[in-house]
Amino acid sequence: MRKAERLFQIIQILRRSSRPVTSARLADELEVARRTIYRDIAHLIGQRVPIEGEAGFGYVLDPRYDMPPLMLTPEEIEAVLLGVQLVERLGDPAITTAARDVIAKIASTLPSDLLPLIVEPAVSLKPGEVINGLMFDSRPLRRAIREGRRMQIEYCAANGEVTHRIVWPVLLGYADAHCLLIAWCESKQAFRHFRTERILNLEVLEETIGVSKGRLRQQWLQWRETELSRSRSTS
Repeated sequence: MRKAERLFQIIQILRRSSRPVTSARLADELEVARRTIYRDIAHLIGQRVPIEGEAGFGYVLDPRYDMPPLMLTPEEIEAVLLGVQLVERLGDPAITTAARDVIAKIASTLPSDLLPLIVEPAVSLKPGEVINGLMFDSRPLRRAIREGRRMQIEYCAANGEVTHRIVWPVLLGYADAHCLLIAWCESKQAFRHFRTERILNLEVLEETIGVSKGRLRQQWLQWRETELSRSRSTS
């Protein structure tokens, strides 16, 4: 790895970590000696990159640091390409278009020597079927999740029973063969997973859910862990 790429990767590692990153961890991820990391950190600090810390304790990057223009390594480009191929299998036109737009934006910023990575990629997924679950436009669902709004859904259960529910959407989850709306159900007073192909109608309401999105998601994660523990204990 060239020094310029390594310096950029150090910044990337520090950016994605909420805790101090030790020189040992940096050296291990970049596959270089720790003394190389010490020199690189000193060089970055000399270039006015706001890194704080010291050897033995770890390093942190000021979150206000503004990164230079988009720079991607070949591995990062290939990871994005695989991600786009996975997204295309979801069968959601809006998400697929957005993913392809990302690739177009990346391609417009890449130097000419990296363009073949997109035109003639070295990675690809095995052709597979589109997930059967998004029988409608998922944009209203995703907007409700982002804005923390309650939703009214008309839902058909596996036994054919149709119910009307008010839910607090948490997440859209994708499995191998279907898509799930994970939400808190007001009528059941519990978290429920709704198969999206069974949602007959939905309406995003003006009312917000009344708790922060982060708190709601944390409650769901705790509920999921409890359910998994219960399932393991009975199996």
